Amino acid sequence: MDPILAIGQILLSIALITAILMQARGTGLSGTFGGDSAVYRSRRGIEKRLWQFTLVLLVLFVLFALVSFVG
Repeated sequence: MDPILAIGQILLSIALITAILMQARGTGLSGTFGGDSAVYRSRRGIEKRLWQFTLVLLVLFVLFALVSFVG
């Protein structure tokens, strides 16, 4: 495995974990049992950009994983 790919994949995984954790809302028991109806709400502003950024990180992570698997 190329060390640059390995370092890139580690950095991408850390960024992806951070982006996912930043989206966490409604944590706790009230969010677990339906206390927060955020499922039906549309994303706006920074929340929408964070969602898009998370998707980009996800695609990059999958691409890095495939390249490291093939190579």
